Amino acid sequence: MNLQKLIQDTNRPFLVTGPCSAETEEQVISVCKEIAENGNAQLLRAGIWKPRTRPDSFEGVGEIGLPWLVEAGKQTNLPTTTEVANPKHVESALKAGVDVLWIGARTTVNPFAIQDLADALKGTNTPVMIKNPVNPDLSLWMGAFERFQKVGLTDLTAIHRGFSVYKHPKYRNVPNWELPIGLKENMPHIPLICDPSHISGRRDLLHEISQKAMDLNFDGLMIETHPNPDEAWSDAAQQITPAVLKNLIDKLILRSNQIGDSLWSEMEDFRTKINILDDRLFEILSARMKVSEELGIFKRQNNITILQENHWKKIIASRLEKVEEMYLTPKFVRSIMDDIHQESIRHQTRVMNPDLLK
Repeated sequence: MNLQKLIQDTNRPFLVTGPCSAETEEQVISVCKEIAENGNAQLLRAGIWKPRTRPDSFEGVGEIGLPWLVEAGKQTNLPTTTEVANPKHVESALKAGVDVLWIGARTTVNPFAIQDLADALKGTNTPVMIKNPVNPDLSLWMGAFERFQKVGLTDLTAIHRGFSVYKHPKYRNVPNWELPIGLKENMPHIPLICDPSHISGRRDLLHEISQKAMDLNFDGLMIETHPNPDEAWSDAAQQITPAVLKNLIDKLILRSNQIGDSLWSEMEDFRTKINILDDRLFEILSARMKVSEELGIFKRQNNITILQENHWKKIIASRLEKVEEMYLTPKFVRSIMDDIHQESIRHQTRVMNPDLLK
């Protein structure tokens, strides 16, 4: 099969769904049948081998679950996919008749593992989906695609599943939407699917994240389903029933990225205004950095350190106090101020230590 063509020919969202883990033959086939009856899915998924964080967690039923998934695909007339982490997984999955393979985040982070998988698939035309690495490293994600391309595999798809953090108040894995946007910018030919299940870690956020992905023009979604989510052997909190999934998909608002001639001129008016404001922003930033250099010369002449911690704390506090009246979020203001501060330090360093930077 050609996965990229299937995604291209399917009305958004292209849906990959099925249980987090294959538990029993009855569970896999029953949930996949219900998924097919609802008519939303284009690709069935089930975890056969589960790379768990702790060794005593359920790590999948293993190879005995492959025939269950393949049989579910035959009974529903839908292609199937599972995660592989080493060449033995690849061999077993392809031998069993799995149509598409996906690479998990814990594997994508390791270039040696990715190269082993690419070498194992060399000479095949197997479609491969690659999740982002656990850490927010765009080059590492792109490198995984490049390793498969170098051995001749071109039917590749990206899955955005978020990035690991410690005790985030909302997400299991923070989305960092700028990373998948960056991937799309650098590799526009590769379809992009969002995995709201692993970003959220909880079912009540699935619709919010799915809608955000659609608004960002993602091609599809990967959402975990289970006949009895609360009884699931892995990731119970983020799974939903096929009926709930159907309702979620039906509620999504799908917007077009195609702009007609009548709307284009109106949109260009907004863009022109934004461009003018952007130009003013950069002119102001450039002027600010010139003042920073003058300050750096003053500090050099008077033997004063670049960083003045107390002053910086006061600046940050004063900016954050005004976020509501500026219609900005604290996170955005803090990020902008940190970047401006680092650029200012760079300029001051250049004028304070010219001999060291030659």
